[in-house]
Amino acid sequence: MAMPNDVGIIDLMLMIPSAEQSHWYDYMKPLFLDSDSRDVFSMPAQYMFNVPDLKNIEDGRAYTLAQMDQHGISRAMVGISGDPGLIHEQAVADHPDRFFASYEANPNLAMDEVRKIRRLKQEFDIKAVTAFPSGLCPQVPINDKRWYPIYTTCIDLDIPFCPCVGVPGPRLPMEPQKVEHLDEVCWFFPELKVVMRHGGEPWTELAWKLMLKYPNLNYMTSAFAPKYYPKDIIEFANTRGSDQVMYAGYFPMGISLERIFEDMPNVPLRDDVWPKFLRDNAQRVFKLDQ
Repeated sequence: MAMPNDVGIIDLMLMIPSAEQSHWYDYMKPLFLDSDSRDVFSMPAQYMFNVPDLKNIEDGRAYTLAQMDQHGISRAMVGISGDPGLIHEQAVADHPDRFFASYEANPNLAMDEVRKIRRLKQEFDIKAVTAFPSGLCPQVPINDKRWYPIYTTCIDLDIPFCPCVGVPGPRLPMEPQKVEHLDEVCWFFPELKVVMRHGGEPWTELAWKLMLKYPNLNYMTSAFAPKYYPKDIIEFANTRGSDQVMYAGYFPMGISLERIFEDMPNVPLRDDVWPKFLRDNAQRVFKLDQ
C-alpha cells in the first residue's frame, strides 16, 4: 500500500506559470453571469481552491522543472494553442523528454478545428485533444454531433480525447458534462480512447460502471487533491479498473504540487496498482514510448 518514490511519475495536467496565465480563462468570460466570476476571481473556480501565489516567479519554466524534480515527476502534459512563441510550445520544443503537448478543442469551429488538430499533431506531436464542454461559448455537450469530426480525427491520429466531466467548478451550467453522455460516445466510437478529467462528481458510480462496460474509457484525477479522490474510483482502481485510472494534478491552476504529494502517500492503492496509476497507464494510453 506504500507509494513508491522511484516510479518516474507522469502528470497529465500541469501548466507553467507565466504572464500568459492571466488570459487562460478569457474564452469563457461571456458565460459568467455572477459578479465574483466576472470581476473578483483570479481563476473561475477560486472559491474551491487555495490558488498558489506564483506572481513573483521570474522563470516559470525553471521553477516548474525544479518542482517536477522535487516531486518525482518525469514528464508532464501541457496545453498548447500552436503559437511557437508561447511558453508551453517552447517548453515542448526545448524539453521533449519532460513535456508533451495537448490541445483544447472547440467543436464550434467545425472543420477548421479538425485541420488545426492535424497540423498540431504534425508540428508538436500532440498526444491528446482535451475539452471543457461547459466552458465553451456556446456550450457543446459531450455527445453532441459537433464533436463527431473531432472524435473521428482522434481515432485517425490514435490520440485520446480528454473531456472534463461532472459538475464544473466555474459557475456554469453542468448539462454538457454529464457523465451519462459518455455512454453514447463510447458505444458509437469504440475505437476512441476517452480519458475523463475533473472527477465526474457527483456521478462517480456511473463513471466506474461505464469504465467497466467500455474498455476504451479511462479516468484521470485532475483538479482533486488526493485527500478528496472519490472512494469508489479508488476502489475500482484497486480491482477491475487498475488499467484505467491514472494520475493528473492541477498545478498551478488550483493545487500546489506540495499539497498533492503531501496527501498522495495516504491514498489506499494496492502495491501493484501504484506504478500503473502514477506512470504505466498514462504511458500506454497516450503512447508516450513512441
